[in-house]
Amino acid sequence: MEGWQRAFVLHALPYSETSLLLDFFTEHQGRVRVLAKGARSRRSALKGVLQPFTPLLARWSGLGEVKTLRSAEPVSLGLPLSGLMLYSGLYINELLSRVLAHETDYSTLFYDYLHCLQWLAGATGSPEPALRRFELALLSHLGYGVDFLHCAGSGEPVDDAMTYRYREEKGFSASVVLDNYSFTGRELRALAEREFPDLDTLRAAKRFTRMALKPYLGGKPLKSRELFRQFLDRRPRAPRQASAGEAGAREAGAPGPDGDEAKQ
Repeated sequence: MEGWQRAFVLHALPYSETSLLLDFFTEHQGRVRVLAKGARSRRSALKGVLQPFTPLLARWSGLGEVKTLRSAEPVSLGLPLSGLMLYSGLYINELLSRVLAHETDYSTLFYDYLHCLQWLAGATGSPEPALRRFELALLSHLGYGVDFLHCAGSGEPVDDAMTYRYREEKGFSASVVLDNYSFTGRELRALAEREFPDLDTLRAAKRFTRMALKPYLGGKPLKSRELFRQFLDRRPRAPRQASAGEAGAREAGAPGPDGDEAKQ
């Protein structure tokens, strides 16, 4: 595609001595792999431009899987992510790099991604609600359809006080079994509305998105989750009151969908 398109850098790797191999998330072509020739050289106009979380206008050319970047300009300054919000942003970038089909239009998801980044950039509390909403939006765009509001067995609306067990490709059915696949009707309603008023509904959303994303991610661990753990390990150990964001992240298991929440 020769025209300009809005884009974000999801991932970048050094290529040869002066170039970069980039994964773009673009407004109309989804994930596009682009070679930015000479982008790492001292005199390159692209040096410092091709950074995650910086809104870009970019154009490229080529017919193969790897395109050649022709030009890129920042639309604005990069979104200011730091601490928990930075690692949450890295998580959603890695998620998109891993699960999106190559050169497939995800125009609506592009705006979900932009809104998630904007929320993280302005947030003062836990990143968890924004991450769960984005994961659910991503699953919807991937074609993962599930009815949270009706019992798969009876077709009746879910009851807030009842328990329902999830079965892949079948949905949620009323059950007396209590395990990792069990959710209350109240938790299912929160998933349907993508609103999580308390820690219980956040934990339930975490469990569901972890289960639902697992087939797309496979067995390979998320690097962003390990970076997040290292970030927490480097925090000062002196006794202090944890911030709302740190407490929420530890309780709900931010940022990734895999692994044991209690370890996060």
